[in-house]
Amino acid sequence: METNNPLIFDTPLIEGVIYRRRNRFIMEVEIEGELCDCHCPTTGRIGDIVFRNIPCLLSKSNNLSRKTLYTVEAISVDLPSNVNKSWIGINQNAANRYVEHFLRSGQLTSMVSNGELVKREQKVGNSKLDFLVGNTYIEVKTPLTRLQVEVKEHIETKAGSSFTSFERFIRHMGELADSLNENDKAILLMCFLYDSSKYIGSSNGESSSYIRNFVQSSINRGVEVWQVNFKITPTEVSLVRYFETTKDIMNG
Repeated sequence: METNNPLIFDTPLIEGVIYRRRNRFIMEVEIEGELCDCHCPTTGRIGDIVFRNIPCLLSKSNNLSRKTLYTVEAISVDLPSNVNKSWIGINQNAANRYVEHFLRSGQLTSMVSNGELVKREQKVGNSKLDFLVGNTYIEVKTPLTRLQVEVKEHIETKAGSSFTSFERFIRHMGELADSLNENDKAILLMCFLYDSSKYIGSSNGESSSYIRNFVQSSINRGVEVWQVNFKITPTEVSLVRYFETTKDIMNG
């Protein structure tokens, strides 16, 4: 039976304001009046946002010898002065930890049962897939290059280059499909750390038709595509909704 059991942070996240994104790994963030170098947990593009005066949520490491004590966990497209901000999680590594919590606590049973039988990072062929739940492999993807939110007028944007590195994604889709030779179910889980609309991918870019054809082929072999939307706040991560999008991907 599905329950409402959020993941509570051991220590609440700290609010700051991003001054700029210096490079792929570092964001300069104002925290209580002091400018600090903070770790950016995703090295790729995050929408088309120019990171200037962007509110954020940060976690603080217990390892005081770490070069960057803080990690940017979420951003907001609301004004820094807005008291009730909506947050967009950007920590793709943390997404798997969130998914694991909701699997183990029985909150994703419409997608996969046996949530108590969760194994992380299981080797399949030449890849490691994120989860094995019973006899179902799950690979989690957290899209950030295109944010499915309304960007407010005060946000500065600039067009980014197209994402072209799909080798890992293609390999994982192939391994998911191959796992069906022995298992009954395999799932590609699109994970959003905000309440996103239905995701059907992009039709733009040089590789888009090749990618869509490969995804279509994997779906034809039996791979299911699901979407899960989480809500992140300074104190917790909660489940907003989840649903299957296999047919929408095929017909999109």
